[in-house]
Amino acid sequence: MKMQYQIDRFEICLSGLGGQGVITLGKVMGQALALGHGFHVTQTQSYGPEARGGASRTDLVVSTHPISYPKTEKLDLLVALSQEACNKYFHLLKPQAALLVNTSLVKQVPTNQYLGLPFTEMAQDKLGLVQAMNTIVLGACTFLLPFARRNIMKKTLAESLPAKIVDVNIKAFTMGYRAANATFGEPPAVWTQPGGGESMRDTDRD
Repeated sequence: MKMQYQIDRFEICLSGLGGQGVITLGKVMGQALALGHGFHVTQTQSYGPEARGGASRTDLVVSTHPISYPKTEKLDLLVALSQEACNKYFHLLKPQAALLVNTSLVKQVPTNQYLGLPFTEMAQDKLGLVQAMNTIVLGACTFLLPFARRNIMKKTLAESLPAKIVDVNIKAFTMGYRAANATFGEPPAVWTQPGGGESMRDTDRD
């Protein structure tokens, strides 16, 4: 596949509580970026002491080159879906990076420079399905990541789910993408300017 971007190394941490679908979110995102976009991608994951309610984290490293070290060291994007996750992993962010938080649960953000959406409330109030929160997050991340194509991410999502829940999850994905577009505007400039980050933005996001 012909790639639109040259990415040296882009590190993502998706973090939250057990039961929020963080691991599934990482698997779908990783599959889409690897098989759909043609990038080299590694995924690692960890769980807390409890399946539900404990800490949950999955990391992705994305590159146009073979990846020599599969684990994250300095994050370009941290997604924190719980206060615990935000507190625990915030220090791993690069000086110029993006923090995306779930403002439904993250009430004390350790910086003024962050992006936030009430993902839990959106899933519950607009879809009536809190389990779809991770798919809303996937849509928001797809908007933020300048090298992610919406149609490929959506196609991978649909292919990875049982047929009976595809429609509600596509709706959730679209909701997240549109909310990020309306709330955040352009993705962080450090990701999109030649010489200023790891990737160059393509105007064709579909």
